[in-house]
Amino acid sequence: MSPAALMLSGAVRAYELTLRPVIGANCRFHPSCSAYAREALVCHGAARGSLLAAKRILRCHPFNPGGYDPVPTPKDS
Repeated sequence: MSPAALMLSGAVRAYELTLRPVIGANCRFHPSCSAYAREALVCHGAARGSLLAAKRILRCHPFNPGGYDPVPTPKDS
């Protein structure tokens, strides 16, 4: 994992430990948005993982039914 991806993953983990208990776990998806973000960062790196996590967070709204939404597998180049 690159240093940037590691730093971003640490930021997500800090959110899980500090803010998430205060605001509650209200994610519509499985895995949760924060777990999805950490997995995307591990699988895809800092740039693409951040993009995938941002797109997922934007889909998390009252008009989306949610459900199972795994991180896409990395494409081999």
